[in-house]
Amino acid sequence: MPQAKKIRVIIVDDHDIVRHGLAVALETFEDLEVAGEAADGHEALQLCETVHPDVVLMDLVMPQMDGIEATTAIRQQHPDIQVVALTSFKEDEMVEGALRAGAIGYILKNTSIDNLAHTVRAAAQGHATFSAEITSIVLGPIRSAQRHNYKLTERESEVLRCMIEGLNNPQIAAQLNISQSTVKFHVSVILSKLGVNSRTKAVALAVEQKLAD
Repeated sequence: MPQAKKIRVIIVDDHDIVRHGLAVALETFEDLEVAGEAADGHEALQLCETVHPDVVLMDLVMPQMDGIEATTAIRQQHPDIQVVALTSFKEDEMVEGALRAGAIGYILKNTSIDNLAHTVRAAAQGHATFSAEITSIVLGPIRSAQRHNYKLTERESEVLRCMIEGLNNPQIAAQLNISQSTVKFHVSVILSKLGVNSRTKAVALAVEQKLAD
């Protein structure tokens, strides 16, 4: 029986000990393979060109090119590569910036290695994941443990799934074969129905309440 294809991961962090520690930990999982390490965004871009990983674990604060810049470039140049922000920072602007750049997940470095592996697997399958603290920060007072009936249409649900995958409006338009103005309209309606004022909050709420499942 042929062995299942491993999920190939690049670890991007400017601290050697963090990169190496994460690499050792991830390699303990049979389905994960560390395909490379990078110390900044420029190195991450070069690695994506040469080894073409499935998932990039991206620190956000680095010299030369930071994680948000690098995430933007990777998602534009390699839309099939998913990026997960793995950082110590949980400020609103950092979360917003990473998700706007196209990151499919945002988790904190104090997470367990099992949760990190779960996040990598989810990202490889196009599923978003956020730390509980991040969801709480992003949603703030609008967060609700109770699932509501937001009455999204089938097309709105499709657009929302694309948003969760980190796609921007032109990419959503191409994937769903609709115009960018139609995508913009659907996004506006989705935000209104979910009662949020940004794409980031819409994605966080959708992930928390499994609206796109």
